[in-house]
Amino acid sequence: MDQQSRRNAGKNKQHKHLGLKITLTIVALLVIGIGAVFGMMWHQTQSTFNKIYDNDGGTHATSIKKKKPFSILLLGADTGADGRISRGNSDTIMVVTINPNTHKTLVYSIARDTMAEMVGTKSLNVQKLNAAYNIGESKMAKASVQKLLNVPINYYAAINMGGLEKVVNAVDGITITTTIDVTFDGTTITKGRHHLNGKQALAYSRMRYQDPRGDYGRQLRQQQVMMAVLKKLATPSGITKYSALMKTLEPYLRTDITLNDAVKLATDYRGNLDNVTSKQLTEKSATINGSSYQVPSTETLQSVSDELRTQLGLSKQTLSNQNTRLNKLNAAFFNDDSSTSYNTDGAVTQYYTNTTY
Repeated sequence: MDQQSRRNAGKNKQHKHLGLKITLTIVALLVIGIGAVFGMMWHQTQSTFNKIYDNDGGTHATSIKKKKPFSILLLGADTGADGRISRGNSDTIMVVTINPNTHKTLVYSIARDTMAEMVGTKSLNVQKLNAAYNIGESKMAKASVQKLLNVPINYYAAINMGGLEKVVNAVDGITITTTIDVTFDGTTITKGRHHLNGKQALAYSRMRYQDPRGDYGRQLRQQQVMMAVLKKLATPSGITKYSALMKTLEPYLRTDITLNDAVKLATDYRGNLDNVTSKQLTEKSATINGSSYQVPSTETLQSVSDELRTQLGLSKQTLSNQNTRLNKLNAAFFNDDSSTSYNTDGAVTQYYTNTTY
């Protein structure tokens, strides 16, 4: 195995549950918009949505209302089976940018172990990015990702891990075609076309190690599941499932997108669903304070920032943050493929300690 393959394998191990959470988050967010547009049982929808909605301190972004390009931070929260949403590590972190003028949607996934500044603490605190949601909820998570990439984050949606199986069952299953045999946790989906129930869809979304394409292949399967659910919801019979689906999602989802904006998202931005590009922030593994981190180079961060800002109709800006400052001290780290030694100049705190918010 060459050095690049070893790095990729190591990175894949850092994302054991990334695929499942990506699917959960995107499905949950888009289901709200597609379902709400039909106005079915509006009062019941409003009541359910009130339980999902987080006013994020009473401020509301206006980008969707004004039909402008906007970004959504999607978080898959590590909250276990207790149903908590407002706390937990965000083991899935994705920035989705949607432009109604170009009809393009760009999705960037960011590793949970990405080194980043926790924006909003009283003193400098650099940790793994997934800590931001646990420390300061959505406000800190949005601010920290915004600082990392120099991209405005307009909205967020967070979901815990309990929803995928229930969502698929709520729409009476989905039909997919697989080019490989998929086996996970005792469930096998053989090569070919199949109608999957929730348990099978969950297994299909999670297998990684046996896929010759690794985590990339798994993400393609997650996209299959996501699009199959959305297409099911867009049919006349799917519309009738919306009320039950909203009830299903209520314990698992929180967002600061209003119901009115969800309706506009479905009506004014539906064309964006046909033009979606998914990418990953590429990073290098490092050991810091005894913990494994992912560190993106300044060149990579700048490139992603430029791409996202262009997608949002913004001019490019030179990136300057704690990551770029520390990267200047670590030229040798980036020049040596085998190096895991990264000098943090004392900026990285012990995980979850010395934190005041």
